[in-house]
Amino acid sequence: MIKNAVACRIVSLAFLSTFSYSSSVHAGDSAQFNIQIPTIEGEVEIDGKFDESQWQQAASAKLAFETNPGENIPAPVETDVKIFSTQSSLFISYIAKDPNPEQIRANLSDRDNVWGDDLVGIKLDTFNDARLAYQFFVNAYGVQMDSIENELTGNESDAWDGIWYSAAKRTESGYQVEIELPLRLLNFDAKAEQTWGIEFIRFYPRNEEHRLSSHQIDRNNNCTLCQLGVASGLADLEQGNDLQITPSLVLNRTGNRPHRENSEWDNENNIEPSLDVRWGITPSTLLSASLNPDFSQVEADAGQLDINSTFALFFPEKRAFFLDNKDYFDTQLNLLHTRNIGAPDYGLKLTSKLGDHTFATLITDDTNTNFLVPGNLSSDVASIDEKSHNFAGRYRFDFGKPLSIGALVTAKKSEDYHNYVSSLDVKYQPSDHDTFIAQYVVSDTEYPEELYKAFCNTDDCLPKQNCDLTDCGVNERVLRTQKDGSFSDDMYLLKYQYESRNWDAFAQYTSVGDDFRADLGFIEKVDFKKFVTGGGYTWYPTAGFFNEVRLSGDWDISHNQANEKLEQEAEMRIQVNGQWQSYATFGVVHRDRVGRRHNGASLAIDGNTQMFTETMGWFYGNIKPTRTLFLEVDVNYGDDVDFANDQLGTRVKFNPGVNWKITDSIEMDLSHVYRTLDVDEGRLFTANLSDLRLSWYIDIHNFIRISSVYTDIERDQSLYKYSTPNAQYQQLGNEVLYGYKLNPQSVFYLGYSDGLKADDAIDSLMKTEETYFMKLSYAWLL
Repeated sequence: MIKNAVACRIVSLAFLSTFSYSSSVHAGDSAQFNIQIPTIEGEVEIDGKFDESQWQQAASAKLAFETNPGENIPAPVETDVKIFSTQSSLFISYIAKDPNPEQIRANLSDRDNVWGDDLVGIKLDTFNDARLAYQFFVNAYGVQMDSIENELTGNESDAWDGIWYSAAKRTESGYQVEIELPLRLLNFDAKAEQTWGIEFIRFYPRNEEHRLSSHQIDRNNNCTLCQLGVASGLADLEQGNDLQITPSLVLNRTGNRPHRENSEWDNENNIEPSLDVRWGITPSTLLSASLNPDFSQVEADAGQLDINSTFALFFPEKRAFFLDNKDYFDTQLNLLHTRNIGAPDYGLKLTSKLGDHTFATLITDDTNTNFLVPGNLSSDVASIDEKSHNFAGRYRFDFGKPLSIGALVTAKKSEDYHNYVSSLDVKYQPSDHDTFIAQYVVSDTEYPEELYKAFCNTDDCLPKQNCDLTDCGVNERVLRTQKDGSFSDDMYLLKYQYESRNWDAFAQYTSVGDDFRADLGFIEKVDFKKFVTGGGYTWYPTAGFFNEVRLSGDWDISHNQANEKLEQEAEMRIQVNGQWQSYATFGVVHRDRVGRRHNGASLAIDGNTQMFTETMGWFYGNIKPTRTLFLEVDVNYGDDVDFANDQLGTRVKFNPGVNWKITDSIEMDLSHVYRTLDVDEGRLFTANLSDLRLSWYIDIHNFIRISSVYTDIERDQSLYKYSTPNAQYQQLGNEVLYGYKLNPQSVFYLGYSDGLKADDAIDSLMKTEETYFMKLSYAWLL
């Protein structure tokens, strides 16, 4: 499927896959912490009671150190851990003592939504190579949270959901937790002697959030996964069949009607059965397949205010098939964003780690073809009404702890369209403080001949003479898609980072060609090159209100590929962490940047735009003054370019939020965004967005949630020079949802959602869409 012209550019992939070097160096350090985990026969009931005989034979440890905010000081409370293995599962128990158990912070909540609660958990690097680590946590009610930490990208994602078992019990002296991690969850090398990286962790949130650990963590080392302890023993481990079959059924009735008076409803009933299969061929090789996959999104995205912006909004991936072992595809650049695959009929994914070699392959189709059309001043989403075929392949070779070399190939193809991308990336950490990163990417793309017409501002799509910011017919998206035949270009990233206990610094250079495209990823800017450098200093006070203070700043400059300046920016920041679990950061940014193009028929910057100078101050802070209340606020004030009218205005943004645990089982999340933009002649617009979610967690499995997202935008039409937008626009989306989750893949949902709109033509909210839906799925573990 990849053209020869592109495939030859990744010939080094074959060289890497046959390279004979193999590292025997382990990342975890037994000097940090060492535990011998026995393998014991027999069944254990996960009930939080520890009354089985196996617990008497288990290995034990104490969480003796506080690693944050205290720096490897004695832990303020006692935590005892026991661990053992059977051939098919890993079992862990925690006794978390508390001198004031009435102050324990725990709530019935949704999975992965218990940060800020009292938690106990474990971090496991099953290959002990400091690349990926599983994290499993449980609060005092037994609510689970799991995530994957990726040392290669520096990210931690809680999007992955595994099926594992836990129970918690409150006691007179604190609480205790019992966990079973089936080995089917974990990727590991079954043929090798099992030496895993490990850390036992407890979060103890009171006036400050204390992180307690089984061992010390060196803040003067920039590699966190290199500082895990070592778990050995683990004899005769088996994953068993490791076969998971999950049939699903989605039923919905959807109604839509045009936003005009007396319009008729168009109703449609849908029944969508689907089947997902997850097969652990070996403990380190996973095959996932999906037929007519259910990729319906049950819960609405968080509201986003799209005003005075020129780039497409980003929405995170939430679908289980794409999230399983997603980290195997990750690089420093976002070249694979699977939300671009909207409605496939099938999906197939194979991921494997064999020694120092990591492989990942994804194949799907899509009933429509959707992708970003990027630019240097704007981006938008394009859609082709044709089925597409999508492919991603990733390979990485790890030369011990310091060096990783990888390659990624993606392809998206329909009848008159294709996009092929090939990438090589390197991450080198020669010391505890220094990191070098490099990535080179090439693309080959072909658009349908008339794709550009979807972005035209006039019927004939012809530029007008001397239009001077009026409707020129042509814009940047037209010029970026008006291509004759296939076109190619490249992108590269070079980065150096220095991190020590107190000092950090970095420098990065990025260049993206004007014809570069990554249509399976989320690269929204092309035709630019940017250099940025910065650094900072961090203090760790041991007395007073603050426990961490950081002063930092950076400077950057951007040009297009014709070396015309797009932006230059300098920013200073102060960041503090303190008591009441408080965090605050504030800063000032000063920048020069261009506005919109005067003549849309030209991509030139010089002589076709004007440069504006902005100075803006910003503040973000959050605090948890009580166990039930979390408050946050985000404030911006200063200069802002008015892109609609190509002038400078004054921006105000006020974005407060509150999370209130009304009881241990009832929760309210409320956020509001208030934005204004004032220009010389008056207020251009006032925009408000409110997002309210009320949740009642009946027990650990059942919940009811009501949500509403309301947007209200008012504009002064007389202040718009080149267009006439609606003077008012309102949108309201509501959802009522009942959910039962036995585990992340065995669920029942029943709900209703609707959408209402209002504008100048119809000045009161009118319902234009409504949906009744039900989803049922069950994961059979064989």
